[in-house]
Amino acid sequence: MGIYLNVGNAGFAAAVRGTYIDKTGLISFINRTLGTIDKLTCVSRPRRFGKSLAAKMLCAYYDKSCDSRALFEGLSVAEDPSFESYLNKFDVIYLDITWFVSSIKDTRMIVTALQQKVMEEVRNAYPEAKQESTLAETLAAVHALTGNKFIIIIDEWDALFREAKDNIDLQEEYIRFLRGLFKNSGITDKIVEAAYMTGILPIKKYGTQSAVSDFREYTMTQPEPLEQFVGFTEPEVRALCADSGLAFEEVQRWYDGYVLGNNTHIYNPRSVMEATTRKRIGNYWTQSETYESLKLYIELNEDGLKEAIVQMLGGAHVRIDVATFQNDMKTIKSKDDVLTLLVHLGYLAYDIDERSVYIPNEEVREEFVRAVTTGRHTEIARLIKNSDQLLEATLNMDEEAVAAAIEEAHTAGTAPIFYNNEQALRSVIRVAYLSCVDEYLRIDELPSGRGYADVVFFPKRASAMPLLLIELKWNKTDRGAIGQIKNNSYPQALKDYGGEILMVGINYDPKSKNHTCKIEEYRK
Repeated sequence: MGIYLNVGNAGFAAAVRGTYIDKTGLISFINRTLGTIDKLTCVSRPRRFGKSLAAKMLCAYYDKSCDSRALFEGLSVAEDPSFESYLNKFDVIYLDITWFVSSIKDTRMIVTALQQKVMEEVRNAYPEAKQESTLAETLAAVHALTGNKFIIIIDEWDALFREAKDNIDLQEEYIRFLRGLFKNSGITDKIVEAAYMTGILPIKKYGTQSAVSDFREYTMTQPEPLEQFVGFTEPEVRALCADSGLAFEEVQRWYDGYVLGNNTHIYNPRSVMEATTRKRIGNYWTQSETYESLKLYIELNEDGLKEAIVQMLGGAHVRIDVATFQNDMKTIKSKDDVLTLLVHLGYLAYDIDERSVYIPNEEVREEFVRAVTTGRHTEIARLIKNSDQLLEATLNMDEEAVAAAIEEAHTAGTAPIFYNNEQALRSVIRVAYLSCVDEYLRIDELPSGRGYADVVFFPKRASAMPLLLIELKWNKTDRGAIGQIKNNSYPQALKDYGGEILMVGINYDPKSKNHTCKIEEYRK
């Protein structure tokens, strides 16, 4: 066994000795691509979402230098008709680019050293093969001698783009190396039975074209049909919760939110495993990083970025165009590029049907709040503090304080400055009450009674907060808002709720440019 050629199955063996969630169905998928035009696969997903474990699993299955049959007994791939056909049948080249980048002192020599070290192991394994000057040619010489093809697995393919993001010459040299392996159809078809690359970022683009265009890519914005392998699925998390005794609803609130194709809810594997092992909910995934990386991007001076962050902190979805992103951390030209990058980093989730992004769960939301309250966005930090005070004032039925806090949100520059209807007022209310996402589920225009309640904040499970029923008026009266709540029987329609209900009427007077508020407790 070598460092790069046929590394064995030790990595996967260590995983299956512990609590292992069966993701071997990915092997069945890759088996169907062997030797076909779809044989090049690139899967990108955030850190701590199981990329390296999947790569080690594939090594264990295909590597002909070891016997991995016992490791896969009882797992789903063992029932696949293709299981016996390809088990431990190939030479496997495994490249951990993150490890390699950290082990080379002279960054400029990374690509040259990578080729030389892998070629040295291949030549030692096949000394009779013709000596060549590049890795692609060396593998072609082995094929000419033996007829063998290789499985090539590259873990964290984009590490060089992240660690040397300013060294354009080195990046281009690295792309030429990859093209030499995977873009030259005359050589690639001879030497590669399949390739599997992982990364945080999709393959680098130049303009609208992928730098290595023959790969079939599965990303956080387009994962189908591999969505179940991106992270833990809901049934898998329910089973872990049952074993650990943790309440699934709390695990869901903290770690759910990445809703991929076919309405597949995906959970962060690192966080779920930490929580169920420790039997305690907490912020585990983001502890493996630093929120400085999040701060770096949300503090960029891109038009509309600040407003988008505030809206998402309040629970809203923000529409974006993911197509302009160049799949690197340097070429950031717009708000949409920033938000798309945050999707790939796992800080945002992407709704492919709405083409919108949002903060997926409580764990990530904590990180956003921490980043904006310690960063340069002082106006957002002030807005969060003001929102905390607004919620407290609402619960205390302090009408003047509520009106003043909404006025503050209106003038903070994160929402429409000029109202022209109740819809514009509603956008400010979403911002003003953004702290409610900690304790409440917000529903806009909820069918209730004889009409639609403008904004309803339902307390989350185990919360002792009252339900907030908010009616908005533009150029009318706050008492009229309360009257509409009563006349339309909104509270009566919520009678099955069973808890305390506060009715909140808010009006904006365009002449005086003042907000007013009326709050009453609903008496059953």
